[in-house]
Amino acid sequence: MYAIIATGGKQYRVEEGDTIRVEKLGVSAGDSYTFDQVLVVGGENTVIGNPTVSGATVSASVVGDVKAKKVIVYKYKRKSGYHKKNGHRQQYTELKIEKINA
Repeated sequence: MYAIIATGGKQYRVEEGDTIRVEKLGVSAGDSYTFDQVLVVGGENTVIGNPTVSGATVSASVVGDVKAKKVIVYKYKRKSGYHKKNGHRQQYTELKIEKINA
């Protein structure tokens, strides 16, 4: 059984036991989190939501917060001596999918 959930402006296909990284949720490690925006529940009988499947949830436990690799942002304008170097590391929450309730 699988489900497609929406969080952080993105959609994820998940199954029980999967580990996924989503945009930072602001929950501490060890807590549980429930997704109520379930778009599709698949398996033997596929249920497609309009826009979400009513009564379907996905339960996950929070593994912890992680950061992506650093992305360098470099701004430059020729002939004027303007150089600006900046870096960014996107923060994610790592989740382990426990149960799909359909």
